[in-house]
Amino acid sequence: MMEPGFYSRRQFLQQLSVNAGITIIGMEGISMFSTLEMAEAAEPAGIIESAPQALAAEVPRKLGIALVGLGQYAGGQLAPALKETEACYLAGIVTGSPNKARQWKRQYNIPDGNIYNYDNFDSIKDNPDIDIVYVVLPNALHAEYVVRAAKAGKHVICEKPMAITVEECDRMIAACKEAGKMLSIGYRLHFEPHNLQMKQLGQNKVYGEIKKIKAYNGMGDAQGWRLDKKLAGGGPLMDVGIYCVQGVRYTSGREPIAVTAKEGPKTDPVKFASVEQSLTWQMEFADGMIAECRTSYSEEMNLLRAEAERGWFELSPAYPYSGIRGKTSDGPMKLPQVNQQARQMDDFAIAVRSDRPTPVPGEMGRQDVKILQAIYKAMETGQRVEI
Repeated sequence: MMEPGFYSRRQFLQQLSVNAGITIIGMEGISMFSTLEMAEAAEPAGIIESAPQALAAEVPRKLGIALVGLGQYAGGQLAPALKETEACYLAGIVTGSPNKARQWKRQYNIPDGNIYNYDNFDSIKDNPDIDIVYVVLPNALHAEYVVRAAKAGKHVICEKPMAITVEECDRMIAACKEAGKMLSIGYRLHFEPHNLQMKQLGQNKVYGEIKKIKAYNGMGDAQGWRLDKKLAGGGPLMDVGIYCVQGVRYTSGREPIAVTAKEGPKTDPVKFASVEQSLTWQMEFADGMIAECRTSYSEEMNLLRAEAERGWFELSPAYPYSGIRGKTSDGPMKLPQVNQQARQMDDFAIAVRSDRPTPVPGEMGRQDVKILQAIYKAMETGQRVEI
């Protein structure tokens, strides 16, 4: 006779397959339909093709997004994704570079009246073409421009990390609430099928209680403002390590109660003069679960793995823009690859239009910053820090 846990897992996966024929976008938005995206028997093309028709029915007018900061992420990911969105489009840009302004104007056919610099940014309040401002600036500038965007009467998406201090997060949340505008954080993986399956498997306890989570995210190099603590707020923890914190939180559905941390050696003390080169940390949870995490600016790594009472499930790689792969102790995850940024921005546009909450609000970003700051304190003091 097979153990009871086998039947609960089988029934769970069968239910996912049943749901596969339902349209992804529904009354509550993209993120609430993770069971669809997880369906092991689903045909990727069928899932993707069902979205535009539903979006067109729910959103009569595409909302205009203005990107603030035209760096690598805005140019390489967000702007191309806005060519695929169904509920929003690239309406404007904010840049301090006249050359970038001319280039983007030509490439994306942006009207002169929708091109701003950092000095005249506040006049965006008079532009009815722009409904949403997406702040894609260095971390230390997030708070200023989220507050200014809210005061200009625009809904706001802020790239992660939300800010470099909890106090800044509080100001951002307060400004948006005072203006009656929605604030969302750019957590694209909440709209990615494999990470959504990790969330469902973990929070539904399909393999029983999770005992340990391993979350690693690092890259072989970093340049520019990311190495300047004044602009970045820290090193790889703020940039790629935050995905580990997020992954542990949404996989387990729980919040850590304490952290310990240790900084790794610096092989290039000049390059990493103001930020850590690498960092390992452990998060403790009230029920005894442990999360072992690592991040680095000198080592490639990409893993999110949960070990539970009756099995395991993991993503490797877990956090890239494409090519995410997953498997469980029962076999591989058979899920589609999607444009994460397009789904993320479409979901926010639908949330704004339908006046329902975003699944990735400012409060979620604030909690991550609180945890990040506790990790840095533990690293600097060598002490266990309660959260």
